[in-house]
Amino acid sequence: MIDTDDDGWFRDLRQLDAVKHVGRQAFTRLRDHAARHPEFACGTVPLQLLAFNDFHGNLRPPSGSSGRIVTAAGPVDAGGAEFMATHIKALRATNPNTLVVAAGDIIGATPLVSALFHDEPTIESMNLMGLDIAGVGNHEFDEGIDELWRMQYGGCHPVDGCQDGDGFAGAAFAYLAANVTDEATGATVLPPFTIRRFGRARVAFIGMTLEGTPLVTTQEGTRGLRFADEADTVNALVPLLRARGVETIVVLLHEGGAATGLYNECAGISGPVFEIVQRFHPAVDVVVTGHTNAAHTCELDGRLVTSAAHAGRLVTDIDLELDELTGEPRTMTANNVIVTRTVERDAAQTALIERYEALAAPLANRVAGRVAGDLTRALTPAGESTMGLVIADAQLAGARADGAVAAFMNPGGVRADLLAATIAGGEQPGEATYGELFAVQPFGNTMMTLTVTGAQLELMLEQQWSLVGGAERANILQPSAGFTYTWDASRAIGDRVAPSSIRIGGAPVVPTATYRIAVNALLAGGGDGFAVLVEGTDRVAGPLDIDALEAYLAAHSPLTPPATGRITRLP
Repeated sequence: MIDTDDDGWFRDLRQLDAVKHVGRQAFTRLRDHAARHPEFACGTVPLQLLAFNDFHGNLRPPSGSSGRIVTAAGPVDAGGAEFMATHIKALRATNPNTLVVAAGDIIGATPLVSALFHDEPTIESMNLMGLDIAGVGNHEFDEGIDELWRMQYGGCHPVDGCQDGDGFAGAAFAYLAANVTDEATGATVLPPFTIRRFGRARVAFIGMTLEGTPLVTTQEGTRGLRFADEADTVNALVPLLRARGVETIVVLLHEGGAATGLYNECAGISGPVFEIVQRFHPAVDVVVTGHTNAAHTCELDGRLVTSAAHAGRLVTDIDLELDELTGEPRTMTANNVIVTRTVERDAAQTALIERYEALAAPLANRVAGRVAGDLTRALTPAGESTMGLVIADAQLAGARADGAVAAFMNPGGVRADLLAATIAGGEQPGEATYGELFAVQPFGNTMMTLTVTGAQLELMLEQQWSLVGGAERANILQPSAGFTYTWDASRAIGDRVAPSSIRIGGAPVVPTATYRIAVNALLAGGGDGFAVLVEGTDRVAGPLDIDALEAYLAAHSPLTPPATGRITRLP
């Protein structure tokens, strides 16, 4: 009743929202008051999301094809944190309601200038860039959950301390991990979502990595963790978010597919992420994807599905017009913007990079050997790359003392080209520095030599092809010199390799015989889908993969790119 002790002013809409029941007279007065004051009216509010994925600590522009975006007019040099920050700053200035978001793999598999300092430089670069929210990717788990927590919350490394001489504050942005739980407690290891308010509309951001993260990450990195189905996780959160007044949902998903069109098209799309998106609840409006380094902007079943290549070469400009009354987006558009290197460098990024480069220079600029030509990741139709073949040869050389007769390198572990003309730290043309080698192999994997049967070798080769989300995925291992075989693309998955074609040193591989092979620790643990390698016996740990590569280059300088043809493809 008016003029009683419980009378009071509502100081803001939050207080009013907390009132469960409003009487007829009070409601009428509130309605009339709102009608006389247009600032209370519901309209539309613009929201801009600037999205990227798979940055992988590329503070400096990546080299070779990894540093270009193919356009209709030809390739364009792209990438580098100094230029990326400038582009983001310019895009942010176009809309006061802007959030910068990422879909995983910000860290992990990084160049030496970041990896040497446990990726603290990359986190600090993202803080300077104004990153707001990031879903976790598989590489966020490379060094385990404790290290990921350190990336989020700060603190010096437990072994190496703070190598740059000051503290580490951690990420100023929020990492989200909706589908990653602690096996012991069932709790998510990081928050599953965050809700932001724009005008009178609420927007939820759900972040997650692919369910198959344990298959592409070391066993130690994912020990004690459970990775749930992506669509099931999102769909279970929708009722909870709607109960909190959310009607616009953005998913930052570190899973991807493939696209055959140009960077801003939606042509030839396939792969697991599109099957996952089809299973999402209709309430999901935007899906920012990653993992496969694809570039596309798609509108599928009324929602946006985007990806921005990798290494900071693209930023996806996603523009939403939100209805404040319903909370739903009225319009949605997406545009991949090339991070060209023709803009001014961001001064804060430059200072950060130069500081860490000076600390890393003695190791990074050490000349490891010479190359007589370019070693690239470009694949032949059969699936070979000259860079991958050299790594396999280096690993075989490093494991000869343990009895290895063949070595195999997973293509996903080959992260950069080694170009003869590249000058990284004042070296001469043709000289390769340790920093350049590290960019090629940044994981620090331990080499493992193990015994397998000829039948297991054949099965390993068949496991190079799999169906993921209804689409075929190829993962062609790079073999060392002397190991040859033939595969038939027209045959069914699981029956593509002719057993009689598998040879070591020209001699046929016998199914019942045993062979010593060398692989990295990821493959030895069944990673990348090669489950049969878990059955390998008599395991002996060898050198780190980067050390094996450096030793091989030093012993064979100047190293000539190897001839392909170890793998033959039919038809």
